[in-house]
Amino acid sequence: MRKLQLALKRTFDIIASALMILILIAIPVLIVVPIVIKLTSKGPAVFVQDRVGKDGKIFKIYKFRTMDLPPEDSYVENGVLYQANGELLKSEDRINKVGAFLRKTSLDELMQLFNILNGTMSFVGPRPTLPYQVEQYSEEQRRRMEMRPGVTGWAQVNGRNELTWTEKIKLDIQYIDHFSLWLDIKILFRTVGTVLGGKGVAFNKYDDLTVRKN
Repeated sequence: MRKLQLALKRTFDIIASALMILILIAIPVLIVVPIVIKLTSKGPAVFVQDRVGKDGKIFKIYKFRTMDLPPEDSYVENGVLYQANGELLKSEDRINKVGAFLRKTSLDELMQLFNILNGTMSFVGPRPTLPYQVEQYSEEQRRRMEMRPGVTGWAQVNGRNELTWTEKIKLDIQYIDHFSLWLDIKILFRTVGTVLGGKGVAFNKYDDLTVRKN
């Protein structure tokens, strides 16, 4: 039964993501948003980054860029970005006005429809994480990679970024253990309310998995 539901889940991902891409091009959100990004800040309209997917495989995630490029005189040390004067340059401080709107409305995630279409992501699943975080996972936490990562998930509708990574992972494993198509539908509907409410957009809690260790 689980295999059948997973097969149906993938079929839904392919059909729904393809239809949404066509609809968004017709509207045309996928054309207007990148133009606005290019007109209001320097840099590419689409942000591409390595993330860890199902079974620990690395893939390229696509998002609309929401942050200004770091200053030319900034530098990276131990995976952390610093200003020329040595002060930490937080990612939150680089989010521009257009980016803040895109994040609040989750429009920055629309490019992940292409990730869903190519099979590296699903509509619902654990949010894809960075390789350095996975390196710090315990054996139990590594179970998070048993399913394709999702644009939304159980952790996103139960606190989103108001949770620490450790709390998110626990919820993701709960989702994997209790997966069903009905749960996916429930999460998708709850996601609409979460996005409209604008809750949990900003990162408020941090833990050991947030910091790169070298």
